[in-house]
Amino acid sequence: MRNCLVAHVLVLVFSLSGALNASEFWVSPDGRDTNTGSKESPLASPAIALRRARELRRLSPTAPENGLHILLRTGTYRLGSTLVIRPEDSGTEASPTMIEAAPGEKPIISGGIPLTNWRKVEGNISGLPASAVGHVWVADSPSFNGQLLEFRQLWVDGHKAIRARTPNAPLMERLVSWDREKETAGIPATLVTGLPSASGIEMVLAQQWAIAFLRLRDFRTDGAQTLITFHQPESRIEFEHPWPQPILASEGGSGAFFLANAIEFLDAPGEWFHDLQNRRVYYWPRDGENLEHADVIVPALETLLEITGTLDRPVSHVQVRGIQFQNTTWLRPSSAGHVPLQAGLFITESYKLRPKGTPDWRSLDNQTWTGRPPAGVVVKGATHVRFERCRIEHMAMSGLDFATGTQDEVVEGCVFRDIGNNGVQLGSFQDNGVESHLPYNPVDEREICARARISNNILNDCANEDWGGVAIIAGYVRDTTIEHNEISETSYTGISVGWGWTRSPNVMRRNRIHANRFDRIATRMCDDAAIYTLSAQPGSSIYENVISEIKMSPYVDRPDHWFYLYTDEGSSFITVRDNWCFHAKFLQNANGPGNVWENNGPQVSEEIRKAAGLEPSFREIRLE
Repeated sequence: MRNCLVAHVLVLVFSLSGALNASEFWVSPDGRDTNTGSKESPLASPAIALRRARELRRLSPTAPENGLHILLRTGTYRLGSTLVIRPEDSGTEASPTMIEAAPGEKPIISGGIPLTNWRKVEGNISGLPASAVGHVWVADSPSFNGQLLEFRQLWVDGHKAIRARTPNAPLMERLVSWDREKETAGIPATLVTGLPSASGIEMVLAQQWAIAFLRLRDFRTDGAQTLITFHQPESRIEFEHPWPQPILASEGGSGAFFLANAIEFLDAPGEWFHDLQNRRVYYWPRDGENLEHADVIVPALETLLEITGTLDRPVSHVQVRGIQFQNTTWLRPSSAGHVPLQAGLFITESYKLRPKGTPDWRSLDNQTWTGRPPAGVVVKGATHVRFERCRIEHMAMSGLDFATGTQDEVVEGCVFRDIGNNGVQLGSFQDNGVESHLPYNPVDEREICARARISNNILNDCANEDWGGVAIIAGYVRDTTIEHNEISETSYTGISVGWGWTRSPNVMRRNRIHANRFDRIATRMCDDAAIYTLSAQPGSSIYENVISEIKMSPYVDRPDHWFYLYTDEGSSFITVRDNWCFHAKFLQNANGPGNVWENNGPQVSEEIRKAAGLEPSFREIRLE
């Protein structure tokens, strides 16, 4: 038996060695997982390639020279489960593990599945508006891994479609009343005329710097208004949490909202509705879309790639290059609603303090506990992980997340587009059951996200599901550099660094926000800025950034409450200098000591203006 085992190991070693060309494993959608993994005999799946590479490292007496390469050919790799990179996949500084596009090729790792067999709707469909008759197409509900697939996003030829809503985008309606004691919202009665019930319908509610998804439980009409109640747990959370709340009769008008997810709302091109009960998906194509040939994708996986180790056994020296990540899902609002505190950090409990005060903060008026939003690519318990010239697109929630226990990470030359919440999020947000306003000072400093560099990336169309998301958000981080990025068309803030709303000493220090370029940000929310900070960050600096005009949505609660630069509660020991913007519209709200502001506004030099944004060697990614 022992001889057989030895022979088996030798055969495996020789087959691995024979398959390699300079320690390469090739993968192609046309390959087979029983192949050798050579260029001429590629594997079919990235997961098997990772396993082969792991086994090579385990069985080889020396690390492969020049690293170990997993090369993906052009095509779409549709995952049945999250791809996981473990400590056993780690490389070294001299011999990293690299997952990369083959030269000149464009591989896509997707968490979506095609929705096919569309046909024109014939006959009457109960509830379908008369204006939609003759325009709507239908497909059977998809399944995934043997189960009916529920989803909240749908893409047609790479463009996100609109979940059927009223009023139609970009219009919104205004609250008529808001009763926190009775947990009811009053809306114009005409919005629910003809609806048989509240089943499946959601209210999407803008409330200053955050948005809430609230599932309707019931409604009853009382004169010109209809009173709505909501399901738990979001009803309790929404009406108990102090900040933020919708504002009635504000400067911009009462809190704005729309209703979504009823076939009665499917009345415009680009809208879709999933009838879960009858297992049908309906869609009204936009001009130029042909559903007989269109590429229609619905998401099935929440996370595509997870690089995960522990503090004692971190993943190290892994590089991901030239890979496109697409199509993730986000289903929490369908089962529990979604009430965020800020930047998509969803509230699990929050209430007003009477009387005010905690041992750490004598005047604190509320306590809040949050959970962390999911992301398409997640890194935790890892060091020296690098993402270079990747594309992360069509994410239902966040794009790339460096969570706890990550150090010396790099994101460079990447493109983030069509992101539901935060484009890049990194560091702790006290999302592990610790109250949100306590300073973060872990006993084991290996938990801290430190020495990350986020540079020369494009972030466009972020926060298009949860409008309170941020293009780049860093919580409690140290020695982090965010520079030479270009950020546009995001719903809320462009770059946010810090968490906790506290002046107390914490792990943050020496963070740099440098030479970033902002254009058309804060398109849907207020109380925001191009660059925003929270809490004490000794030795940190914000300098030589360039910010174009910010124009508010007509539906925000406070249309003048926006700023180019915004140091918010507890911000301390931060230098803000040489940032260009059209005029000096800044806010320093409840700041701590030690902040320095120098030479910010339209007088900043032309040399600084020209140098902001992508550096020359990365500017070609604008054209991709």
